[in-house]
Amino acid sequence: MRAAVLTVSTSRAAGKSGDESGDALAEFAEGLGAEVAGREVIPDDREQIAERLRHWADEERCELVLTTGGTGFTPNDRTPEATRAVIDREAPGIPEAMRAASRPHTKHWMLSRAVAGIRDRTLIVNFPGSPKSIAEAGEAIGPALPHALDLIAGRHTSH
Repeated sequence: MRAAVLTVSTSRAAGKSGDESGDALAEFAEGLGAEVAGREVIPDDREQIAERLRHWADEERCELVLTTGGTGFTPNDRTPEATRAVIDREAPGIPEAMRAASRPHTKHWMLSRAVAGIRDRTLIVNFPGSPKSIAEAGEAIGPALPHALDLIAGRHTSH
């Protein structure tokens, strides 16, 4: 399976800090057995986020596109809106499981606006912006993702 990692952060895109969240998300994807076909750091711009999601899904044909950042309440957080603009169907159980996994670790767990959904044959998942939160969320959803990707691809699986 091919995956792409998209870090959404204006400050990181400007080179003001490293991309630890992108590193954590790439490690998560590799742990699922994915080949990370590409990584990008882009600013918090709804149209640019949507364009890059379409690129990785439609042109690069990645089965999995993972984003980190831009899912909170600040005026610049637009990753969920960009994701909704490009998906065909939402997968609400995935972000619900991610939020539930965050609950024991932070009193702000319910402030995540992350979404997940399917664009043709690609699963797009919005992750939180911190490496610690990525690990917690990934632990919750990781076991189900290979099966989800098989279903999206139309590969026969046993339930």
